[in-house]
Amino acid sequence: MMYWDLFWAFFVANLLGYGGGPATIPLIQNEVVNNYNWMTLSEFGDLLAIANALPGPIATKLAGFIGFEIGGVLGATIALAGTILPSAIAVIILFKFVDLFKDSAEVKLMTKAVQPIIAVLLAVMAYQFFLTFFEGSGIIHLILLTVLSFLTLSKWKIHPSLVIIGALVYGGIFLQVA
Repeated sequence: MMYWDLFWAFFVANLLGYGGGPATIPLIQNEVVNNYNWMTLSEFGDLLAIANALPGPIATKLAGFIGFEIGGVLGATIALAGTILPSAIAVIILFKFVDLFKDSAEVKLMTKAVQPIIAVLLAVMAYQFFLTFFEGSGIIHLILLTVLSFLTLSKWKIHPSLVIIGALVYGGIFLQVA
């Protein structure tokens, strides 16, 4: 049953995650944290930070790690299959329709309409991470990391993966993990 839950959690999240990685992250978080309680919101946030620093698609990195933690190598394989199958099935079934509808006004409108929904999902997830970090680390660390991250990303144009690694190093040195 555990393997079916792993498959289904990632299959549903990636089936409904229209728009790629940013759209699937909140859905994966909901399945992993809220639905199955495989990890806490804080643990998911840490995993997300590390996964963002690594190359490759975010959903497969999350699926591989979470699947391995829950069910070993077989769990990782099943979670990865659940992540990849929705796209593979869609490509196989819908490939012949691509040329017919690629310039369709309705398809373009649908894509534009989904963008605000994805933004709200990401904002809610960021707010939840903010609350978790604030409760666990305090206002001083929160403000310091927020200001430094903002400056390094927007003003100094440092690559986001380096900012994430810097925040991880800061956390490893100055913050105690419970």
